[in-house]
Amino acid sequence: MLKKTYQTPYGEIHYWIQEIDKNFKWLVFLPGLTADHHLFDCQLAKLGKKYNCFVWDAPAHGLSRPFELKFSMDDLAEYLHSIFDIENIHMPVLVGQSLGGYISQVYMQNYPGEVSGFISIDSCPVQRKYYTDIELYLLKHTKRIYLSIPWKLLLRFGAKGCSKTEYGQNLMKQMMNSYDKIEYSLLADHGYQILAQAVEANKDYKISCPVLLLCGEKDSAGSSKNYNKRWTKQEKYPLVWVPGAGHNSNTDKTDFVNDKIENFMLSLLDLPQ
Repeated sequence: MLKKTYQTPYGEIHYWIQEIDKNFKWLVFLPGLTADHHLFDCQLAKLGKKYNCFVWDAPAHGLSRPFELKFSMDDLAEYLHSIFDIENIHMPVLVGQSLGGYISQVYMQNYPGEVSGFISIDSCPVQRKYYTDIELYLLKHTKRIYLSIPWKLLLRFGAKGCSKTEYGQNLMKQMMNSYDKIEYSLLADHGYQILAQAVEANKDYKISCPVLLLCGEKDSAGSSKNYNKRWTKQEKYPLVWVPGAGHNSNTDKTDFVNDKIENFMLSLLDLPQ
């Protein structure tokens, strides 16, 4: 893939694109909080042969550092939109894991009608009705919790809490080890805070394109499983449980998730253009 950069007032964003054919659909992969573009290595290896692909290191993640923690969820959506304009990426399918799914929903709110489809991987809704006041309070007060945990223990918790496989856990450790404890803790805290702010904005976050929810059967991160159960019940979005997978289900069951993404892409071909 071709690596490129995009300059913002707070730092430089690194992203990768692979355009096979101008007439092919774009798959846009958006990693979760503290993860970088390697989270989707197994997806890009297979699906990158059939679709135009984009992946980034979100601001303050991976190679997109140093980056001031002054950005909001709206800023992240705006950065993506500007990059898409530069790269002529039109009507993409957004594939967002955890934080990437939240960014996707804010993007669709701010730029309605500009997305062909949305695949949520172990993410949750951003609509205010799904969250209690206590949940939002806790999202905004995580810094002390992270800073109080020894770094080696935090690495172990982070890896095992996100993945149920050796590959997934080793990958998560590798991505986490690119930070030191303070940088990691501040980034995680900022991510939760901007999520809470997006929820409290109380916007519609209506999704008007086809949707697929994927969630690990053994996802133990926060209340992801409960949120997805309520999400599919209230909005009627199709939900697929990824067998034996944790929060990073695309790294735990790569073939299963790849097949679901590909089937979703093929289903879009049957829709009126």
